Amino acid sequence: MFRSLTVRNYRLFAMGQVVSNTGTWMQRIAQDWLVLQLSGGSGMALGITTALQFLPMLLFGLWGGTLVDRMGKRRLLMATQALMGVLAIGLGALVLSGHAQVWHVYVFAFTLGLITVVDNPARQTFVVEMVGHRDLPNAIALNSASFQLGRVTGPAVAGVLIAAIGSGPVFLVNALSFIAVLGGLWLMRPGELHVTAPVPRAKGQIREGLRYIAGRRDLVLLLAATAFLQMFGANVNNQIALMTNNVFTAGAAAFGVAAAAIAVGSLAGALLAARRERPRLRVALGGAFAFGVLEATAALMPGYVSFVGVLVPMGIAFLTFNTAMNAIFQTSVDPQMRGRVMGMYMLCFMGAAPIGAPLVGFLADAFGPQVSLATGGVVTILVTGAVTLLLARNLGVAFRVTPLRRPFLRVDRREPAAAAA
Repeated sequence: MFRSLTVRNYRLFAMGQVVSNTGTWMQRIAQDWLVLQLSGGSGMALGITTALQFLPMLLFGLWGGTLVDRMGKRRLLMATQALMGVLAIGLGALVLSGHAQVWHVYVFAFTLGLITVVDNPARQTFVVEMVGHRDLPNAIALNSASFQLGRVTGPAVAGVLIAAIGSGPVFLVNALSFIAVLGGLWLMRPGELHVTAPVPRAKGQIREGLRYIAGRRDLVLLLAATAFLQMFGANVNNQIALMTNNVFTAGAAAFGVAAAAIAVGSLAGALLAARRERPRLRVALGGAFAFGVLEATAALMPGYVSFVGVLVPMGIAFLTFNTAMNAIFQTSVDPQMRGRVMGMYMLCFMGAAPIGAPLVGFLADAFGPQVSLATGGVVTILVTGAVTLLLARNLGVAFRVTPLRRPFLRVDRREPAAAAA
């Protein structure tokens, strides 16, 4: 499960990520709380802040992936992580000085989003340079586990600190957390990295990346599946809040428990993924299908306790899909195209969230949170089923249902396939 940690460079990186992810989640909670305080509890202001932070990835994701292909990943990450730390210091100083206004938070959120346009694909593609292809799926899963651990601990720590000393110091604590990442990157041994040669700068490299992706029908289908699942899955916390408050009429503490339940499931899913030796399409698509089924099931739960009980396996299914899909994209593409492909992947992965949020909200307002949650599950099931059938046709795989004898579902290859099924 933890075999990637035997690699010194990755061990340094992972240790820094554990600290930094906790700080990042602390800042997310402090930022939301600050916006609510400065705006008089405006949900619109909170939504604008979230949209501004995700918007740069939607607008400039392909450009960021192209830049990552042109540059050394380690030095690029040192620059982006340092800039994020400076932003946290600046916002913390504004809050502590008493001069912070809502538009300041908007500017900081958008600027942070611009940095993540480069930082996200750089972090994703740097993993293979630390551990190589053999341990890449394990390292990706451990990265997800670190992120989910921060998701469990960060909000709890932030809540205590905000209550005790206010939101300003929380931003400064997050700034300090970047020292762990920068220290790990600085202490790495460059000679032990599996460095991919940078792509020389040339005109038309974004178009070249788009042509490469368009020429891989399997990548196009998987990107579509990622976008649809993220459109509803990435906004599941909003749906949990609506179910907890509007359907079960429970309080903030109940929402915290529900959010923690799906986070614990996600952490478990990441650790289970770390045990797999290589990514498989059937695992990724199976995780997506299971997530859709569980999402629809959660909408039908008659009580709060049973609802929370479904959230844990939902988290496991979502991270199973997420980690397998990430590894598939990194291991099945030309190394010279990896940055641009991962830029497109992150565009679908993160850019779909602000598109789905208004849709989820509209369905919840018009028909109720249960209908909104169930619709997300049904759409995920249908899209996953369609993508599975199209991929099977593309890879030369035939399905035969035999209900009267085992195995009930037979999978046969009609012709050699180019990718692992």
